[in-house]
Amino acid sequence: MSSLTEAERREIGQHFVFGFHGHQVSDEIKTLIRDYYLGNIILFKRNVESIADVHRLTSELQALAKEAGHTRPLLIGIDQENGLVSAFSIPGAGTQFPGAMALAASGSPELATEVNTATGKELKAAGINWVYSPVADVNSDPRNPVIGVRSYSDDPTTASRFVKAVSAAFTAQNVAPSAKHFPGHGNTHVDSHLSLPRILVDKASLKTTELVPFEALVRDDVASIMTGHMALPLVTGDDTPCSLSRAITTDLLRGEMGYEGVVVTDCLEMEAVAETYGSEGGAVRALQAGADIVMICHRYERHVGALEATYAAVKEGTLSMDALKASGVRIATLKDKFAGSWDDVFTSFPASVVALQQEHQLLSRRAYAASISHLPNSQVFAPLSNVGLAVLFTPRMESLNRAVDDAEDQLRDAAGNLRNTVGPSYSAFAKSIAQRVPAVEHVVYAPNEEISGALAENLRAAGSVIFVARNGYEKGAWQVDLFKKVVAAMGDRSSKLIAVSSCAPYDLLTLGALPIPAIATFEFTVPALEAAAAAIYGEAPVSGTMPVKMTAV
Repeated sequence: MSSLTEAERREIGQHFVFGFHGHQVSDEIKTLIRDYYLGNIILFKRNVESIADVHRLTSELQALAKEAGHTRPLLIGIDQENGLVSAFSIPGAGTQFPGAMALAASGSPELATEVNTATGKELKAAGINWVYSPVADVNSDPRNPVIGVRSYSDDPTTASRFVKAVSAAFTAQNVAPSAKHFPGHGNTHVDSHLSLPRILVDKASLKTTELVPFEALVRDDVASIMTGHMALPLVTGDDTPCSLSRAITTDLLRGEMGYEGVVVTDCLEMEAVAETYGSEGGAVRALQAGADIVMICHRYERHVGALEATYAAVKEGTLSMDALKASGVRIATLKDKFAGSWDDVFTSFPASVVALQQEHQLLSRRAYAASISHLPNSQVFAPLSNVGLAVLFTPRMESLNRAVDDAEDQLRDAAGNLRNTVGPSYSAFAKSIAQRVPAVEHVVYAPNEEISGALAENLRAAGSVIFVARNGYEKGAWQVDLFKKVVAAMGDRSSKLIAVSSCAPYDLLTLGALPIPAIATFEFTVPALEAAAAAIYGEAPVSGTMPVKMTAV
């Protein structure tokens, strides 16, 4: 394997966090914990069944680490931002709560505290002690394909208020938060899962916008910060991804901002890093830059390759073992605070979880109801009639982005073509509407959709028409094209029509002032759309406020 001592390899293992596939402890992860002394694990939706099963899984992982002679328990983390990035929120596991922008629309950091306190309790009950949340990015570009509604706001002060509340809530539940994606992934229209975003802002601009929420969290001693894969050439002088840049991790975050907690990278299998450096080379560069922990989420050969590349760098003297040991002290401190002792991690599954989650369902409904917002460029909202036919338009489901770990994007046929598929969330929305009206015609629309004569007749005869868009700004402009056709087909009956923005609220931005009312849900999760149905038919007020400016780029 290498000529390093066992103590050195044990040290190196603490500086990685890896994922694996399946609901059982895989042979690969056993090898990594036992033979490579892997110190940290990330779980995904692919690992989650029931909350009790996750508790069993985390207990088995911890038992492996103890048997392998680890001096401290594993940090076991998960992407649980709530909203669309909710790896833990499946039936039988975690409660589905609103995500960042939806919570910000409530206007209440106190509600964000309640929600994330509840999430923290559920994670801790399952044996998860590290959460990759809050998202501290300021979403200043409406075209952003990967952050969007995962951000609280395009206003740094608003974002700061909410990320502070979320971080404190997790910390109070003894789950380590990790603020991301430093130094800010909001001002881009490129997805770092696919290629490297270049953000052309200087340090002065960075300090007035992107860094503001992170600085607030540094002052609060946030447990960990995740670095992102974007280039800031006007700050660093080159196109090195920030996660691999010493100018960012060591000089800016540690030096200028004074951060003393744990720095973890985003996943190095993302193409922003992998296509140029490889996950293996990227791991060494990230550690050289000053990262404490390197994340590689998926492939075993890349896990082993990154470890072996790190062994080689230490042997060659290009990576300092003394620096790794100093970094290891930060990791040990984090583990002592949030993972605790072996006695702390080997606990029975709490029977109180069932009653707790019943309470959390009530909180979830209250939080989603508070998030539904009126689009400021639309007409004054008035509830629709529940008499007669309801016509519901929803866009076909397709992959949103690679950060959304969701089965709804698995929609290609054998030839690789996108199916014109409704998706389970919009199916649930149709069922929710059907509970309120005599009949529903559900139209799942695709690009170049036309209004048939029969559909036009139904639109004019309907008691209510609901047009749903999902990220219809720019690349999704085909949705706006059909919306205009629907308005034209309805003519003077358009008072029966409402638009629903079911993800980023910029869907209809290019139309200027809308001739009809429109509301935003900020996500297409089932409870968000159920809250929308209640609002549309007058069962609940539309009380949220828009947390972003409605300005085209």
